Amino acid sequence: MVTAPHDTRTADAPRRAYLDHAATTVLRPAARQALLEASAVAGNPSSVHTSGRRARAVLDDALEEIAALLGVPRSWLIMTSGGTEADNLALRAVPLGVAAADPSRGAVAVAATDHPAVLATARSLAPGATAAPGSAPIQVRELAVDARGALIKDGVREALADRAVSVLSAALVNNETGAVQDIAGLSAMAREHGTLLHTDAVQAVGNVPLPAPGTVDLMSLSGHKIGAPVGVGVLVADPDVPFAATSTGGGQQRGVRSGTLDLLHAAAFAAALRETLTEAERKREQTAQLAAELREGIARIVPDARFTLPEGAMRAEHIVHVVLPGADSDALLFLLDERGVDCSAGSACSAGVHRASSVLAAMGISDADARGALRLSLGWTSTREDVQMLLAALPDAVERARAVGALSLPH
Repeated sequence: MVTAPHDTRTADAPRRAYLDHAATTVLRPAARQALLEASAVAGNPSSVHTSGRRARAVLDDALEEIAALLGVPRSWLIMTSGGTEADNLALRAVPLGVAAADPSRGAVAVAATDHPAVLATARSLAPGATAAPGSAPIQVRELAVDARGALIKDGVREALADRAVSVLSAALVNNETGAVQDIAGLSAMAREHGTLLHTDAVQAVGNVPLPAPGTVDLMSLSGHKIGAPVGVGVLVADPDVPFAATSTGGGQQRGVRSGTLDLLHAAAFAAALRETLTEAERKREQTAQLAAELREGIARIVPDARFTLPEGAMRAEHIVHVVLPGADSDALLFLLDERGVDCSAGSACSAGVHRASSVLAAMGISDADARGALRLSLGWTSTREDVQMLLAALPDAVERARAVGALSLPH
């Protein structure tokens, strides 16, 4: 059997319903082709000989396209190994760089529901990371959200009021629930207090409009969420933003991220970004229809199911997050996997570690309820067949997962 490039079957295996695109989406054929073509180009892009210049031309074309697609000057692009590295640069190198220039800016503010790449990085600054010898540790201010996952504006204003915050960070789209933050509103508050604004937009590309150019100072993107290979990302950064040196080397990429420039992954990222943004409007409509079918089917099959984000909440439609009371999420995922459905309980970055979701806790959802969380995420290859396979498998899976959950209740 010959399979399509996005088909989840192999020659001897049946089709699976892949509903975990928020973890990693399917590699786009255009990205694969761009990577293969770039791999045929010999030479280091920093070399001045003919082969090096040819390699540089491939890289330059990719970077020019990425910049044009994002609506920023090319000088704003710092290629990274993914969203995690981009977040680390924004939440480590920038706060340290700002504090070195202005010691009064000794704090960062982050949404309590942000990705671990943001939260853990910010928290790592507090115990002892300093901007310069003798300076104080960076203080971390974690910002509360409401029951819909939106930052509480009064709390943001309070955190910024003393003008000590160098960087304010909030994910445009939450990776677990799909909650969307008001980045334009946050931008206005940040500007008022002289604070730089960073957004992790890894889950946003193609699913919600990106911030207008100039709205944010720093924005993290990741290739494998849009159909590029794992191992490439971008930090979009205003050249006026100061970075502390967190690594040293040949000084490539503004001295922020030294190392041989990766033209293969840059070319693949450009191809994936082009397709993602070109088809974004059409795909968003299709995704909204599939998400509505998922929600309607789940509500019919499990009447006491509680959707984390209600109608009217600011949300990205590609993530449907639901709590199934009494169900054991590990058992639920195993049972759905047996029926050919790939999905998750939350962030893949904490997969394999049994602990309550900090995102749901910050939204006021109890640990007991969070035990029955299910995240279903749609992507560029999603179809009604994927939705129907999940809904067909759900009744038995929920019943058996609730039986497991009852056994684990404290007596």
